[in-house]
Amino acid sequence: MKILAFAASSSTKSINKALIIYAGQLFGKQYKNVEVEVIDINDYEMPLFSTDKEEELGHPKQAYDFIKKIKDSDGLIISFAEHNGSYTAAYKNLFDWASRIDVKVFQNKPSLFLSTSTGQGGADSVLKAAENSAPFFGADLKAVLSIPSFQDNFDQKRKDLTNVSLKQGLLDALGKLYI
Repeated sequence: MKILAFAASSSTKSINKALIIYAGQLFGKQYKNVEVEVIDINDYEMPLFSTDKEEELGHPKQAYDFIKKIKDSDGLIISFAEHNGSYTAAYKNLFDWASRIDVKVFQNKPSLFLSTSTGQGGADSVLKAAENSAPFFGADLKAVLSIPSFQDNFDQKRKDLTNVSLKQGLLDALGKLYI
């Protein structure tokens, strides 16, 4: 089983990327026949989407490459960073370009949506937005999980989720993704 994983953030210090890497490693330990590829959305940077740009440029190669990565996977793990209660500009731009190629961006793949933040909300607003829109964009959403107060619940040195309840919640969510 090949899982594609990414943080919906362009930050080089993204806690959502730390969560994605951790979730991928945890998944691989639980299920030996799982391969998790973590990609960086910075590798798919494109001009700011607009219909004018689309008319001028067509669809950028990066958007096709992103869709192909999804098509070539058996499932998805995405951790959504929250900027002002919504998607990051970098993710939204990538998503907008990709959805112009295929509105079913997520290719009907089994998916796990995560989010985390430094606050107690755990980026729950953006996670709810992603969860609500998932069916329209071809995500077969198996589970969602928000991790609040990341610095309090994740040991950065040991790279481990220290909150037992949250760790069990992540294990349960990963189990729902396993096909």
